[in-house]
Amino acid sequence: MIGAGVTGAVAAEETIKVGVLHSLSGTMAISETTLKDTVLFLIDEQNKKGGVLGKKLEAVVVDPASNWPLFAEKARELISQNNVSVVFGCWTSVSRKSVLPVFKELNSILFYPVQYEGEESERNVFYTGAAPNQQAIPAVDYLMSEEGGAVKRWVLEGTDYVYPRTTNKILEAYLKSKGVAAEDIMVNYTPFGFSDWQTEVAAIKKFGSAGKKTAVVSTVNGDANVPFYKELGNQGIKATDIPVVAFSVGEEELAGIDTKPLVGHLAAWNYFQSVDTPENEEFIKKWRAFIGNEKRTTNDPMEATVIGFNAWVKAVEKAGTTEPDAVIDGLIGVSVPNLTGGFSTIMPNHHITKPVYIGEIQEDGQLDVVWQTPGLVVGDEWSDYLPDSKDLIADWRAPMSCGNFNVATGKCGGKGS
Repeated sequence: MIGAGVTGAVAAEETIKVGVLHSLSGTMAISETTLKDTVLFLIDEQNKKGGVLGKKLEAVVVDPASNWPLFAEKARELISQNNVSVVFGCWTSVSRKSVLPVFKELNSILFYPVQYEGEESERNVFYTGAAPNQQAIPAVDYLMSEEGGAVKRWVLEGTDYVYPRTTNKILEAYLKSKGVAAEDIMVNYTPFGFSDWQTEVAAIKKFGSAGKKTAVVSTVNGDANVPFYKELGNQGIKATDIPVVAFSVGEEELAGIDTKPLVGHLAAWNYFQSVDTPENEEFIKKWRAFIGNEKRTTNDPMEATVIGFNAWVKAVEKAGTTEPDAVIDGLIGVSVPNLTGGFSTIMPNHHITKPVYIGEIQEDGQLDVVWQTPGLVVGDEWSDYLPDSKDLIADWRAPMSCGNFNVATGKCGGKGS
């Protein structure tokens, strides 16, 4: 028996364990299951190349079940019991906020692959999704422009939690800074998994009937999007009347609904499956072969997962170890190819550089790019439009090593952690 135990211990040391912390059940499973599959695919691809530091990678998958406190428990289990070297996980900001204390206490690394509200920069987290200046603000700029329809009235429609509330706070301040009057901004929140949209959509329709061009900026998350878009169709709201630009709806969510009533509505992301590059074509081909489904879609948080995973591999190889402090320091400045034909770089604030695309929903559920930024946009962790944040910056390089350095006072610890 001793021999078997020793062999087991040696075998355990022969792999590098990678934690996967995504909801596979509950309201967020519609979005997060694909990201679990993406990490498994990336591990498989890396193992075909010989693994990392001469060892094979091994996935440890847990299901926090769209239960925010359970994310923290599962994160602790991955780090303390399963001894993972890194974790790829979370979708909602409330799940990310739930695990932050665990990653700090146990000094592990989280790659977070979803667009979020900003207002955070943690030493143990790398944010590969968009900050508001890489998604929300460019989307509003586009809609305000002549090309985007010269929108004058705004409905900020979101799921009731931290990401939509903070993003909308930033957008409200931004719209007012651009001369939009308070009465031309309507803000509304509904719970996770909300399904009875008649009243909300009727209110949007009424607000849009004031004779000024109106748009909806949607931070509705998870499976609530399906009945939301259905009800827009039921009440005859066409994209030409009141366009909806979504920040949490991609190809994966659209795959489950009849997209005919949605044609012309918009989504803002940093990647679309329809982007025509050799890198993207190769990724889609390999992804579909791995998943065994020729119709399986790709989406933005998948690309953010790819960028984070490949940056982690590069940093581990550069450091010659999976030891968190060495990898955290080594990640800053790492550039890896993205799927849209360029490179994304991890910046000193632990955010990355990304292009921004606005896509228009097509009948087949794909998004056709109608606008993009001329170059890459650097993720801004602290918003320039919130009074508490405008003087804050993050730089995790020594000697600053601070996520909230106040440039006005010259001190670390301006806000947050």
